[in-house]
Amino acid sequence: MLTLLGAGFLLLLALSVLGATGRAPRVMFLGCAAAMGGLGLVGLIGLPATALPFGPPWAAAQIAVDALGGWFLLILALVAIPSCVFAAASPAPPRAEGAAFPLFLAGMALTLIAADAFTLVLGFELMSLASWALIAARHATGAGRRAARLYLGFAAFSGVCLIGAFALLASSGLGFAALRAAPPEGWRAGFVLVLVLLGAGSKAGLVPFHVWLPLAHPAAATPVSALMSGAMVKVALYVMMRVLLDLCGPAQPAWWGLPLILLGVTTALIGALRANLERDTKSILACSTLENMGLMVAALGLALAYRGADLVPLASVALAAALLHALNHAGFKTLLFLCIGAVYSLAGSCDPDRLGGLIHRMPWVAGCAMLGALSAAALPPLSGFASEWLLLQALIQAFRVSDMSVQLIAAASLAVVGMAIGLAAAAMVRLIGLVFLGRPRTPRGAGAPDATGLMRVALLLPAGLTLLLGPLAAVALGLLDGPIRQMLGAQAAAPRFGLDMALGDAGSRYMPGLVALLLALALAGIVLLVRRRSTQAASRGPAWDCGFMPPPPHLPFGDPLSQVSAQGLGQPIRRSLGDLAIAPREWHLAQPPGAPSAARLRVEGQDRGFTRLLYPLARGRRALAREAELLRGLSLRSYLALTFGTLVFLLALIAWLERG
Repeated sequence: MLTLLGAGFLLLLALSVLGATGRAPRVMFLGCAAAMGGLGLVGLIGLPATALPFGPPWAAAQIAVDALGGWFLLILALVAIPSCVFAAASPAPPRAEGAAFPLFLAGMALTLIAADAFTLVLGFELMSLASWALIAARHATGAGRRAARLYLGFAAFSGVCLIGAFALLASSGLGFAALRAAPPEGWRAGFVLVLVLLGAGSKAGLVPFHVWLPLAHPAAATPVSALMSGAMVKVALYVMMRVLLDLCGPAQPAWWGLPLILLGVTTALIGALRANLERDTKSILACSTLENMGLMVAALGLALAYRGADLVPLASVALAAALLHALNHAGFKTLLFLCIGAVYSLAGSCDPDRLGGLIHRMPWVAGCAMLGALSAAALPPLSGFASEWLLLQALIQAFRVSDMSVQLIAAASLAVVGMAIGLAAAAMVRLIGLVFLGRPRTPRGAGAPDATGLMRVALLLPAGLTLLLGPLAAVALGLLDGPIRQMLGAQAAAPRFGLDMALGDAGSRYMPGLVALLLALALAGIVLLVRRRSTQAASRGPAWDCGFMPPPPHLPFGDPLSQVSAQGLGQPIRRSLGDLAIAPREWHLAQPPGAPSAARLRVEGQDRGFTRLLYPLARGRRALAREAELLRGLSLRSYLALTFGTLVFLLALIAWLERG
């Protein structure tokens, strides 16, 4: 396995050099798919801890593929292979993007196989820098470039926080075995929790550090967006699990889970709300990723709370919900991003107000997108339902914890999660309705061809995974026994019984295979009944125009004002709940009486993360810079006193840390 692992990384490095030349882009992307296939195989088999013959000056770098790392390496491979195939079917990228793409894959894989803190941070930073290069490569100026700069700032902040967290952990060494042997206690444990939440949480898009995600994901090319949304944010989730569940030891208290639960459900609600308000299709999917990451982090927080309360079976349910939803989300979100990328390539726009009616022109793409949307909306028997059902069951069982604060927060979180799931379903209905239903709004959309060749293969791979993971959710849970036992102890196990998902004697049971079979039989019966009783053959007529007058001849695709727009479809949710996520502003430009022109409604909104976090930080930075300018006018005596005082303060701080 070590040979296969090394061959995969060497192949990615060689492909990065090939990508920098701009030659044979299809070979480069298909080579990346082959390399990730090999790394996914290593994730399934595993690799014991191995010290490499190189590394930092103080110790050799260590790698290992244990059960937890192998699960996330498998998820990375399942996202990367269809993304690489889709990239091979797309026009050649810029040279910088061709060089950064394999390095992005290598950075994520290196983070997942690291067995010491130095290698993990190295892989994490390589992943961040390569993904920044992928965003910036296509935007020399404009909003895309600003999104890249904002992302780079958050990536640097994330890396600094993780370095601080590992510095607090590494009292006896940087290897994971040494870190496990000396878990943090007291204030040190609290600081580690905060730094991991700041570092990995900002990379995962947790509130209030989520503002980069709806801007950066749409600015990248489609395969990169799929990788960032389907895999990169999962790497951040992996880092949280590795540090908080594994390296910090099992003795942490139950309240450790509460910050994660609160941040997770808040992120899920904000993400679902914003998915109903965005105008760009990629932004809708990026906000949907926020919602799903919030659910996973909330499940991780529940696992920490249950483990701290010595309720290991319930901790197993919560951890299984997080891990299974990571796999399910990787499948349907990759599928949705690639479908929207196909729409952009073939119909020429990501603006839903310039699309519509594509179900007749692009039946393969529309079918795959509907499958992904149904799964993202958590409808049974598809994959999204199984993992969200586990999360809801874990929240319902919180009354078994004796701590009243955990009970109250879990009860409130149950309501918020239910609301977020409902809003996510509404966002998927809005996305599919605007893009694929109704009438075409542009000639390019009316003449768009369907996906063929490699592009169709790239869509069918995650579509098949999404379709299978629903009825076979219990089989996927069987693969989770290893990670769950590694994190929670030998007595823990995935909540399943045969081919069913079961919480045990005191819990519920979900039979995904039987539900899928009954729904398929019911659907087949309805189709047969309609065909048998129908007296006329099926016929196709014009789309209903909502009672409007027939369009004039110069509008061959119908009057655009008679079709609902993206803002119009999101207006009820924006006016009722939008204030929670954005700071909306509306301008109603009414015409004077008798004027023939139509009134206009202009709507703008800005994420509250900008108004509550980034803008105050920018004002503080400017104020600090003004104060720092005053230092230039100090006398020599003042400079010497300032230097001496700083030296004394740092020595005192080091002495205090050594005592702790």
